Amino acid sequence: MSESIFIGGGGEAYGEKQGLTLKYANRHGLIAGATGTGKTVTLQIMAEGFSAQGVPVFLSDVKGDLAGLAKAGSASAKLHGAFTSRAAKIGFDDYSYQGFPVTFWDLFGDQGHPVRTTVSEMGPLLLARLLELSEAQEGVLNIAFRLADEQGLPLLDLKDLQALLVWLGENRGEIALRYGNVSTASIGAIQRRLLVLENQGATQLFGEPALDLADLMRCGPDGRGMINILAADKLMGAPRLYATFLLWLLSELFEQLPEVGDPDKPKLVFFFDEAHLLFEDAPKALVDKVEQVARLIRSKGVGVYFVTQNPDDVPEDILGQLGNRVQHALRAFTARDRKALRMAAETYRDNPRFDTEEAIREVGVGEAVTSFLAKKGVPGIVERTLIRPPSSQLGPITKAERQGVIDGSDLSGKYEDRIDRDSAYEMLKRRADAAAQEAEAAEAEEEAAEPMVREFRAARRFSGSRVGRSSSRSLRSNRRGDTVTEALGKALVKELSGTTGRRLVRGVLGGLFKGR
Repeated sequence: MSESIFIGGGGEAYGEKQGLTLKYANRHGLIAGATGTGKTVTLQIMAEGFSAQGVPVFLSDVKGDLAGLAKAGSASAKLHGAFTSRAAKIGFDDYSYQGFPVTFWDLFGDQGHPVRTTVSEMGPLLLARLLELSEAQEGVLNIAFRLADEQGLPLLDLKDLQALLVWLGENRGEIALRYGNVSTASIGAIQRRLLVLENQGATQLFGEPALDLADLMRCGPDGRGMINILAADKLMGAPRLYATFLLWLLSELFEQLPEVGDPDKPKLVFFFDEAHLLFEDAPKALVDKVEQVARLIRSKGVGVYFVTQNPDDVPEDILGQLGNRVQHALRAFTARDRKALRMAAETYRDNPRFDTEEAIREVGVGEAVTSFLAKKGVPGIVERTLIRPPSSQLGPITKAERQGVIDGSDLSGKYEDRIDRDSAYEMLKRRADAAAQEAEAAEAEEEAAEPMVREFRAARRFSGSRVGRSSSRSLRSNRRGDTVTEALGKALVKELSGTTGRRLVRGVLGGLFKGR
C-alpha cells in the first residue's frame, strides 16, 4: 500500500486492508466517536502513516498522550501481546516498533518551542472572536487596525494594541468624523478583555519572532515527515484561545501557500482535535470563513482532519467536505443522540453486509466504521475496520525525554529569545513625550516673559499701547462710545482674526472645497 496509508483491516475476518489514498488525503477528513472509543490512537496511527510517507503533520496534544510518537513502542509494554495479535489478524506483516521525528511546540513555551504570532497577523476578525466582543466593540477594533495601517504603527504584541486604543480614545473626536462614533465604553470593554487575555497567558502568544510556517513543513534527515505536536493540555484551560490560534494557523497556511492543484500527496496534514470548540458560539462570519478556508485550502496541498466526539459538532456545510472518515462508536442514550447517530449513518455509502447505524452503535474499542475516497474521489463503501496498532509508544513520555527532543531539535534557540522591536507602543510613547516637552517649553517661555506681555496674552490686560497706529476716526469713536451693533461687529472681526476664527474658516472651506 505504498500509495496509501494503512489504517486497519476490514471485511468478514478483518483481513481486507483498508487504507487512506495519499492522492485524496488533502480532501479532508473526520475522526469521530465517544470518549474512550479509540480516537486518539487512530489519530496517532494516521500521523505515523503520513510521516512514513514523507508528509509533515501538525496536531494538538490535548491529553499529553501523543508525545509518545517520539519514542518507539516496547515489547515489554503491557499491550505488546494485544498489539502483535491484532497485527497478525489484520495482515500487518511488517509491524514493528519505531519512533518518529517530532518537534514539540507550546504557546506558553514550557513544553516545547514557543509559538508566537503578531497582533496584525491575527487580524481584527479572529481577535474579536478571541475577545468575545460585541458588534459595536468589533467595529472599534476594526477602526484601530485601520488607523494602525494609516499611521504606520506596527501592532506586534498586546501592549501595542493597548497603547493604540488609549490613543484612539484621546483622539476619538477627530476620528469619529471619518469612521463613526468611537465610545469610551467600547474602548474600555476591549481593554478589559485584553487584560483577561493577558492574565490567561496570551502575552506569550503575541510577539516576535513570529512562527515561520516553513518550520512546520519540514522532513527529518531520513525523509520522513516531521510530526509537529502542540502541547494543548494547559491551553485547554482557555478553550477560546486554543480554537482561535488553530484557526489563525489554518488561515495563514491558506494565505501563504501557493496553489498546487491535486498533488500526489499532501504538503501538510492538519489535525484539529476537540473541533467542537471552534464552532461553539461562533458568529456566522467566522463559520463562513472556516468553510471558505476548508473548501479552498485543499488546492494548496493541505489536508484538514477534524477530531471530535460527534459529527454533529461540525456544521453541515463543512461536514459535507470531509471525504475520508473514521467513525468510532457513538452512544445513543437520548433522543438527540439517536437522531445524531441516524444522521451519521446516512452519510455513508451502504455496505450490503451490515446495517451502518447498527455498526456505529456496536463497534468496540479500537474498531471503527470507515469510509475513504476511492478512484476519482468517489466515497468508498463503508466498512467495519479493526484499527492497526501503533508503532510508537502508546501514552506520554517523561519530562526528561521531552526536553531531550526539544534540545536536540534543529530549531532549538530560534524562538526561545523574545524580540521587542520598535512598534506602536514605542512610537506612540515618543509622540507623547515630544508633546509633553513642547508643552513644558511653552510653559517655560510663558513664565520667562515680562509680566505685562504675559498678562496681555492671558487677556487680563487691555492696553492701547500695543496698537500700531491710530486715527482721528478711532479717537472720535472712543470719545463718543460705540453703539451695540458696532461693538458686536468689532468683537466678531476680532474673533475671526484670531485662532478660533481661522479654525472656523478652515472648517467651512474644507467642507466646501475638499477634493477640488
